[in-house]
Amino acid sequence: MKSSRLVSILLLLQTRGRLTAAQLAEELEVSVRTVYRDVEALSSAGVPLYGDAGHAGGYRLLDGYRTRLTGLTTEEAEALFLAGVPGPAAELGLGAVLAAAQLKVRAALPRELREHADRVSGRFHLDAPGWYVDADATPYLPAVADAVWNSRVLHVRYRRWREPTDVERRLEPYGLVLKAGRWYVVAGPGPRTFRVDQILELVSSEEEFTRPDGFDLTAYWTRSQRDFHDRLYRAEAVVRIAPGADPGGLTGRAAEDNGRPDADGWTRATVPIESVDRAHDDFLRLGTAIEVLEPPELRARLAATVAELARRYAPRT
Repeated sequence: MKSSRLVSILLLLQTRGRLTAAQLAEELEVSVRTVYRDVEALSSAGVPLYGDAGHAGGYRLLDGYRTRLTGLTTEEAEALFLAGVPGPAAELGLGAVLAAAQLKVRAALPRELREHADRVSGRFHLDAPGWYVDADATPYLPAVADAVWNSRVLHVRYRRWREPTDVERRLEPYGLVLKAGRWYVVAGPGPRTFRVDQILELVSSEEEFTRPDGFDLTAYWTRSQRDFHDRLYRAEAVVRIAPGADPGGLTGRAAEDNGRPDADGWTRATVPIESVDRAHDDFLRLGTAIEVLEPPELRARLAATVAELARRYAPRT
């Protein structure tokens, strides 16, 4: 829409300074001719915007001019108030800061956007942890967050799953990640990922470290999650899923990705599995909604379990 584009031109010039018509057209994905018309409309509306000709020319705002417009659409204002999750902010010691920031943003919004933001806050609540899972105790989370922010080295005693379980580690904390209600710290050298709730003891130091140039926390986390999935699910099972069944989880996703219907209406799919033992437990929970075809050892394990259950629940004579 033209009004949205005019606001975008104002904000681009306000934040970046001088921009050519070609640069503005590329940013807004419109033609240069459209930019010329929009600039003329802004000038006619009294915006102190002027252009310089020549190789080093371009459009810019009069020095000292700043618009009060935020450029927020209704949807953006709603998303902003959905993004403020009070639980994690409180765990980091930022609950009061988040509340104050939301109040300031709300006060700066136009009335109609403020009403939309209030409606979102009153109708949606984000609760990240899963059901039936006790919240992890993370007494050292504020200290870890402080070390992340100030680039301070941490010395911790950490509990891991393999022997020796309790180990001493020197951490250079690069960032914190909240995944499904659980906090992780990504730390060098490495980097490597540590669960914050598994830190048994922590000593902060005054030693500073230098964060690696170009380190991207989001990219690292995405890559590590993909690598973890690849390491964890090294085998596959071929299954048949009953008509109308919704197995959910990996099985459901596999049915969507590679499932193909059989002549009798069942869906055949290849599912990644961690191990025969784990797959036995996972598939057994699905009961008659699924039939395992391969691998043979998994099919045999399930058949033996079902036979034992049949004997156990046979009518008593």
